Amino acid sequence: MTTTPVTLTPDQARSRLHELTVIDVRTPGEYAGGHLPGALNIPLDQLDRALPDLRGAAERGELLVVCASGARSGNACRTLAENGVRAATLAGGTGAWAAQGNDLERPGGSTKATWGMERQVRLTAGSVVLLGLALGETVHPAFRLLSAGIAGGLVLSAVTDTCGMAALLAELPHNRPRRADLDAALARLRTGRP
Repeated sequence: MTTTPVTLTPDQARSRLHELTVIDVRTPGEYAGGHLPGALNIPLDQLDRALPDLRGAAERGELLVVCASGARSGNACRTLAENGVRAATLAGGTGAWAAQGNDLERPGGSTKATWGMERQVRLTAGSVVLLGLALGETVHPAFRLLSAGIAGGLVLSAVTDTCGMAALLAELPHNRPRRADLDAALARLRTGRP
């Protein structure tokens, strides 16, 4: 059974926040930089592991899946729908939420600036392109293919609405959930206590 995901605007989500179970599918580093009040961090690459608990939570009430801009949460909602779990996504993600003046929670009141995945991808892609151009100029012209490869990857990323570089960067230690944190989020999801 599949279900069609619903999109909520930040205003709609704010007025219903008390009745929603909010799931933040960003990396732990992004989550720590600020998330919707009461959101549980279940990174996108851990969605399969959390599926039974998400299914149970969806049976008790509505799930709202969020990310930075709405792209990853949309992918998460499609995955959940393919598994018969109904969920809504936040239009524009936490960026749109914060832009409308809504508060973001930070674990332990942290004000530490954490780079979002999109920013990490831009830094990495730009650095590799510059490296390819510099090596192509100083070592051998064939190094320019490195820059061309990144350009091709960015085009593919846009066409398919996926990002291989983000998937690779998500494996870095600062972007990985600690098992205890994920287990705690799943336990909270099971009990229905945000």
